[in-house]
Amino acid sequence: MDQLEGRVAVVTGAGSGMGQAMAQRFAGEGMRVVAADIEQPALDATVAALADGGATAIGVRTDVSSASDVEMLAETAYTEFGGVHLVCANAGVFTGGLVWERTVADFEWTMGVNYFGIVHAIRSFVPRMLAGGEPGHVVTTASMGGLVTNAYSGPYYGSKFAAVGLTECLAHDLASVGAPIGVSCLVPSLVATGIGTSGRNRPERFVDRLRPDPTPDAEFVDAAIRDSTASGMAPDEVADLVLDAVRADRFWIPTKPSYHDQIRGRHDDMQALRLPASPTLD
Repeated sequence: MDQLEGRVAVVTGAGSGMGQAMAQRFAGEGMRVVAADIEQPALDATVAALADGGATAIGVRTDVSSASDVEMLAETAYTEFGGVHLVCANAGVFTGGLVWERTVADFEWTMGVNYFGIVHAIRSFVPRMLAGGEPGHVVTTASMGGLVTNAYSGPYYGSKFAAVGLTECLAHDLASVGAPIGVSCLVPSLVATGIGTSGRNRPERFVDRLRPDPTPDAEFVDAAIRDSTASGMAPDEVADLVLDAVRADRFWIPTKPSYHDQIRGRHDDMQALRLPASPTLD
């Protein structure tokens, strides 16, 4: 999809990090932007910044784990702008720790945002985009943690593997019906975002009241994520890569050259029938 000016982009998780950078980048290309986030003050700040830069933008508070919230997001976007051409299902959260120490609520929240957030976006936007008949594109945010594995991150990695598989299936489905809609899967390595503190936005329905306090293994991983992401790639650089992939109709969007060695290493381990080695996600 190389014609962006005047078209409409929807970005979830747009209150900060990569989502905010994507919204700003698309606005810079002349797109009208529908920004979505669960955190209202951050969302308001993003929309204000877009407006200050001369963009046409609206904000819709959205909990992407809620099908009704995402459906309302789609309805609002179509009511306000008459169509949507680019959907970035970007919102994401992190839960870490030993798999057997995680609660059901931990898994439900992580899957609710990282996987079902994409499911809801597909179900709410793709049928409308198909009916519109115009060229379009869907970008999902997965992670290198959706292609390779490591310890202490089962809920997160599991949700991202699911996101990768779902995105591949979406691309195959759209191709099978000859739809003019491209698909890209963003698989970033470490990026300087606030995902290490995503628990600040955890909805009440996903809080485990039987064990409200974090366990030592979870605290350890959360601290490691906060430290490592602080020195990660700038979100603006990731937004540039996303824009390039949308224009080129490229499926995979890695952010580091190490992607190739990590994928090759995993493939070699699988061919040898051994547990894939834990990579570095720098």
